[in-house]
Amino acid sequence: MAKAIRFHTQGGPEVLQLDDVQVGEPGQGQVRIRHTAIGVNFVDTYQRSGLYPMQLPAIAGNEGAGVVEAVGPGVKDLKKGDRVAYTGLPGSYCEARVVPADRMVKIPKGISDEQAASMMLKGMTAHYLVYSTFKVKKGDIVLWHAAAGGVGLIAGQFLKKIGAIAIGTVGSEEKAKLAKAHGYKHVINYSTENFVEKVKEITKGKKVPVVYDSVGKTTWDGSLDCLQPRGLMVSFGNASGPVAPQNLGILASKGSLYVTRPTLATYIASRADLVKRSNDLFNMVKSKKMKIETTKTYKLADAAQAHRDLEGRKTTGSVVLVP
Repeated sequence: MAKAIRFHTQGGPEVLQLDDVQVGEPGQGQVRIRHTAIGVNFVDTYQRSGLYPMQLPAIAGNEGAGVVEAVGPGVKDLKKGDRVAYTGLPGSYCEARVVPADRMVKIPKGISDEQAASMMLKGMTAHYLVYSTFKVKKGDIVLWHAAAGGVGLIAGQFLKKIGAIAIGTVGSEEKAKLAKAHGYKHVINYSTENFVEKVKEITKGKKVPVVYDSVGKTTWDGSLDCLQPRGLMVSFGNASGPVAPQNLGILASKGSLYVTRPTLATYIASRADLVKRSNDLFNMVKSKKMKIETTKTYKLADAAQAHRDLEGRKTTGSVVLVP
């Protein structure tokens, strides 16, 4: 038996409970891992709340790092004792679990388990958004909401490395300082400033070719107003709630705008893409070209409090659970 955080009904953080679950032996193409660190992400809260419906009861969580305990038939690339990390497999809030071997990546020397659990979902999300969804080029001015969040802090470093001019939005002066320290040239405190007007001021009225928005409901309209004609709105999260149904005609009236709603799963669907993106991240961290910081840790049993703090905007950077 192993301890796991499950929810038997969808709702607030209070539905998360610590249960005993059975962990079997790995089958064909599988390994059993024992977690050492588990990433906490906004998508976890969407699944728990019911915004993203789940088959119940469900174990929460989508990313983690740990050690291989047992190897099933047909697995050749992993062995007992290997350190591994993954994302995109619901059910990570647990002490141990059986997982597909081909969705695991080995954690290289020089990367801690907490770093790995902090970078798989958030780091690869920032990677595909900046390098694939919209290929940011040197000199591009881009707007990134929630710049002091886990994805935002990593994205700021990517954007600075590329040579882009990053504008970030945050909700406090403390978060503004953090965002600036991670690559954002301009930071807008939306609690005291109108971010649309500030973007127009920074860009001298030209606005931006792309907006990255994980906030959702409260920033949607303003984000569209920050875009240049034929600009791209990248909506990849719902931290303030889902965006209301839209009349597509608004995209025409605001300048023939484009909108995309990407997911990490699509961008790492193949083993080759998963390995390439994770290796890019690992190599940048090992070479000290990027900092992945775990800003707060919670015990597995305190997952509900981690969710309260995340949804209450009390966290910055990457948050992990430790079994």
